[in-house]
Amino acid sequence: MRTGKAEVTANRSLSVFKSSSFRIIASFASCLVICGLAGVTWSGTRGISLLDHQMRQTVMNERNEALADARYKDVMHLMPVMHDFVQNEPGFYYLLQNAEQVVVVGNMFHLRPQPGWRMLSWTHRTSPPDHHPVLGYGIVLDDGGYLFVGIGGTPLQTLRHGFFMTLFWCGSGFVVIGVAGGFAMSRLLLRRIDVISNTAREIMQGDLSRRLPLTEMDDEFNHLSSSLNAMLDRNEALMARIRQVTDDIAHDMRRPLAHLGRHLEMAESKMTGFEARQSLDQARASLDEALEIFASLLKLAQLESCKQIPDMQRVDLQQILDMLDGLYRPTVEHNGQSWHYIPACQPMIMQGNQVLLMQMLSNLVENATLHGPAGSVITLSAFREDNTGVIRIDDTGPGIAAEDRERVFEKMVRLDSSRHVPGTGIGLSLVRVVAQLHDGTIQLRDNHPGLRCEVRLPLLAST
Repeated sequence: MRTGKAEVTANRSLSVFKSSSFRIIASFASCLVICGLAGVTWSGTRGISLLDHQMRQTVMNERNEALADARYKDVMHLMPVMHDFVQNEPGFYYLLQNAEQVVVVGNMFHLRPQPGWRMLSWTHRTSPPDHHPVLGYGIVLDDGGYLFVGIGGTPLQTLRHGFFMTLFWCGSGFVVIGVAGGFAMSRLLLRRIDVISNTAREIMQGDLSRRLPLTEMDDEFNHLSSSLNAMLDRNEALMARIRQVTDDIAHDMRRPLAHLGRHLEMAESKMTGFEARQSLDQARASLDEALEIFASLLKLAQLESCKQIPDMQRVDLQQILDMLDGLYRPTVEHNGQSWHYIPACQPMIMQGNQVLLMQMLSNLVENATLHGPAGSVITLSAFREDNTGVIRIDDTGPGIAAEDRERVFEKMVRLDSSRHVPGTGIGLSLVRVVAQLHDGTIQLRDNHPGLRCEVRLPLLAST
């Protein structure tokens, strides 16, 4: 049986970002990103720490050498030592100030006397300042003076800037590669899963001959597809055997039942008693009902085995609805019910089998007339929505409970409330099969009160 295009399109594929494969790969990529960033962070901070330690050690060595040469921590003894350092060590930054914070010796401007390590944002050598950092160490002398020894901090600043840029670009690269890799891998997996899923939907819609495709790769999907195909072969064989048994029973039983009918006719012609003739009439009625059931089962089996619409031609649905109006209006009014017919305002032309479509809609209208009490209203209406024809049969009868609206389409199902109404329990099964054969759908809804049967069929594009 062919499926409706809208249903296939709506359920065709799963979003990549909602798939389990993407979440698994994304989780794995996240772990790689965290580990990668941790490695980059450790390496960068380790390098910065080593350079910082080396620069600080150089400054401390220079300071200790100056104090050792001066032997006393005061401005007077440090003045000649620092003068010599300024002349012979141009790569360093020196500053010697007295207690009044006046620069005595050095290659820097005045600094606020702050002891300990200092990172200056500019060199304090030129005006306007050149914005190159200086890492140095300051000490307050015994006579209130101040000594500062430093070294250029540009290498440390450059290393830190490079570390943060590396961390940013590495993190961005890891994220992009992880997401792109997860997306690509998930797409590959979902393509295989979509094939299996779409094939399963076609099989569920009745095409039992469909099988999962196999690829040249001997992977787990091929093993799964092979196992599922073997199961489907087995199921198809069992279904074919059951269908064949059903067909054989229906065919074989029709002949003896037909013979029995002729024998009853012969017996009826020879019997004169009223009670005997009444019993024969009841027997003939039961026999006709049995023959109708077998005929319906055979018809249903034939339609279910169809791969395409038999004797397909252009069909005017409006013409079929007009025929139904003329056929059922007298019957409905005779039953004490009200009949309303609302034809479509636009053409409703489709490709299909007119006899099957007429039978499908007749079954629905007849159900409404049989189950609706006197005084109920039955409305047959139709309209066009784009390239879809919508046909509604509404009634104000007892309706069908929501939990039973899907079950009534199964074979031989009759609700307890309709046991007293004539019928075989196969009519709605035939209705759904015919609708699906024409790529249509049928839904039962609440009509407040009563039941609404809505049939949707694909139409040819209007010209």
